[in-house]
Amino acid sequence: MTALFPFDNSYARLPSHFFGRVAPTAVEAPRLIRLNRALAVDLGLDPDRLESPEGIEVLAGRRVPEGAEPLAAAYAGHQFGQFVPQLGDGRAILLGEVVGRDGRRDIQLKGSGPTPFSRRGDGRAALGPVLREYLVSEAMHALGIPTTRALAAVTTGERVIRETVLPGAVLTRVASSHIRVGSFQFFAARGDVEGLRALADHAIARHDPEAARADNPYRALLDGVIRRQAALVARWLTVGFIHGVMNTDNMSIAGETIDYGPCAFLDTYDPATAFSSIDRHGRYAYGNQPRIALWNLTRLAEALLPLLSEDETQAVAEAEAALTGFAGQFEAAYHGGLNRKLGLATTRDGDPALAGDLLKTMAENEADFTLTFRRLGEAVPGPDGESDPATVEAVRSLFIDPTAYDRWAKGWRRRLKDEAGDAAARRQMMRAANPAFIPRNHRVEEMITAAVERQDFAPFETLLTVLARPYDDQPDFARYAEPPEGGGRGYRTFCGT
Repeated sequence: MTALFPFDNSYARLPSHFFGRVAPTAVEAPRLIRLNRALAVDLGLDPDRLESPEGIEVLAGRRVPEGAEPLAAAYAGHQFGQFVPQLGDGRAILLGEVVGRDGRRDIQLKGSGPTPFSRRGDGRAALGPVLREYLVSEAMHALGIPTTRALAAVTTGERVIRETVLPGAVLTRVASSHIRVGSFQFFAARGDVEGLRALADHAIARHDPEAARADNPYRALLDGVIRRQAALVARWLTVGFIHGVMNTDNMSIAGETIDYGPCAFLDTYDPATAFSSIDRHGRYAYGNQPRIALWNLTRLAEALLPLLSEDETQAVAEAEAALTGFAGQFEAAYHGGLNRKLGLATTRDGDPALAGDLLKTMAENEADFTLTFRRLGEAVPGPDGESDPATVEAVRSLFIDPTAYDRWAKGWRRRLKDEAGDAAARRQMMRAANPAFIPRNHRVEEMITAAVERQDFAPFETLLTVLARPYDDQPDFARYAEPPEGGGRGYRTFCGT
């Protein structure tokens, strides 16, 4: 019989100080909550075997599969601006890597027991955070945003102690890699240039093979990470996503969204929104995310300085030149996304101001971010330049002062007249850019409560069904598109570790 996972473990072949070898800790009574069968097939895995007793034991960490080389990766990181020289996988264990349709992918267990980097923690995960990460990461995938994926969630039959006693669970996470900005900081902080070089060469081979042919491969690696992060954060903003903890150890060089701890989505639009209970000063607020991304990338550039050039002045010049590219790349991706949300297929000089005026008006009038853009797509003027009054009223009603929307919409309609194409095509473009369904925070909390307190996973399954088709209307699930009472003000998320 073939192996459950056809592992080929390139990270495990790196020097031993890159990680600590550690096996998952066995659990009492694992039970499968859900297997992502479609993802399993994409990875070249057998979903039926993964759902078998053998497969469930592997997904729970009770059994180490053939070919696995379990390890916990070492990394450092800036946490809320403060540098910690050693962090590492404290409750996650990389089983190995598989090569599927999308290339090489890590298979990692989260909540699988203590590691050398647990820092007196138990290495376990509670059920709520596991379900949140499964749901939100799969929702992000359906929205078209680069992300780690969830292969499976299992309960362990054991309890974990946080503020209270909670059911334990394990998430199987899939990622292009788990190399972070903090991975490079780990070696740079120790002055380990050879370790830094080995990690950079590994990252180039895995994520930027074309960089190996560049005149300066390490500058090309840095350019690639900057490009991917600029595009990623722009996509976050266009769907109202707030990561919550954008520490450097939570920034993947693969350009994937990673670590869904206190993440959340905007209801009422306010760029100062920060839901995380530990982000007391709004460092990682919605509107700060581009600035923090550049700050994190600057820390990566600093770590790479010994590789960019043997001459320190030249190395700094290379780093600064690379970082200078972030703003333009982010702005192009962000404003391109906003243009699509507004139904604009071409770009004009006044478009950023038009989009900015709408966002400002939304903030002043406490309009819901997702609903405003979705309903705007239905209010596109027809060939006669007029919109259906009912669709216009549906948008206006989201604003405390509907006339504020009216004033903005006059400029929008004038701008649309400059565009080629008919109204139907424009509506279709806007529907593809403006989701009807996001993981509304109150629905996510209802789902977690049902699972944790009543062992009822039906809300979890329903949300997965709805969020798998975020751009479709789905009339039977219309209530899942509605915002909470009060616009979500006062909502808090927690890290869950």
